[in-house]
Amino acid sequence: MQVQPFDEAETYEPEEGWRRASLAGSDRFSFEWFEKPPGHSSPMHHHENEQVCVCLRGELTLYNEAGERATLGPYDSALLESNEPHRVENEGDELAVGLDVFAPGRSFDFWTDREE
Repeated sequence: MQVQPFDEAETYEPEEGWRRASLAGSDRFSFEWFEKPPGHSSPMHHHENEQVCVCLRGELTLYNEAGERATLGPYDSALLESNEPHRVENEGDELAVGLDVFAPGRSFDFWTDREE
């Protein structure tokens, strides 16, 4: 058994106010808790990992490359396929909190080593 206390998790901010924390996981799957301030949007991006995004608090709006959108409220989730271009935005007035699950697992290098 491997326990990852939340207050000891590796954390980083890919952009100001967008905080992420690495939870227990493995090379096969990984979990990242995140908080996204009002008005923040991740850039359009894709990755080899399948991703499930779960909204825990507030609202998160997901956009794909075709401009289609889906808004998630608390406990709603969405599956993003491998290499599916997408971005996630907090269009609300309150802090949004979510959980991303990736398969296969990934490290924080995806955001910290990316080129603009």
